[in-house]
Amino acid sequence: MPRVVVLISGRGSNLSALLEANLPVHFAAVMSNKAGAGGLLAAEQAGIPTEVINHKDFEGREAFDRFLAQRIDHYLDVSGDVSIDARKRGLVVLAGFMRIFSPHFTKHFAGRMMNIHPSLLPAFTGLHTHQRALDEGVKIHGCSVHLVTAELDHGPILAQAAVPVLINDDENTLAARVLRQEHQLYPRVVRAWAEGKLRIDENAVPHWEGPQDPNLSLQNPAP
Repeated sequence: MPRVVVLISGRGSNLSALLEANLPVHFAAVMSNKAGAGGLLAAEQAGIPTEVINHKDFEGREAFDRFLAQRIDHYLDVSGDVSIDARKRGLVVLAGFMRIFSPHFTKHFAGRMMNIHPSLLPAFTGLHTHQRALDEGVKIHGCSVHLVTAELDHGPILAQAAVPVLINDDENTLAARVLRQEHQLYPRVVRAWAEGKLRIDENAVPHWEGPQDPNLSLQNPAP
């Protein structure tokens, strides 16, 4: 069963969605850069090892990233040998991990790290996506699951889900509507990876084996 390490910084709602989806993976660890991250409790209750590595304890981003990479490799129980199939080397799943990685880190986990972002990428990279969508007056908003690369929120897109922006929406109501789709979309992508339907090559290029799950295509669910 393929191994997965999840990185969080906060409440861990996407982590909970992944745990509740009965995915064919072994959650090797849940790690956080914040001791008070709410998702750590959910992991502990599920019997998953947890670890906190405070980025403030390191001299800089590179030092933190190198140590974090070592600990992730420990939980994935792999040598880092790039000749081994990426799926067998495990997956790093970012679920609200609020850190920008160094190029060394993204290169080390190239093709083995994915993230969910609360916008329809490439629109609204970075933070405050929901308010920015409202400010721009867009009519369709949503979320994207993508591979993580050195360029923030610009890795290959694996799946997206869209929601309508309603005339009376504020940042909170729009965020809640998008989050409901995140909780459905992310487990579907991880499942496709675990079952070998989503293959990612050594150049971090995704390949879908057989018919793609229509639930991973752009949707526009009712409010």
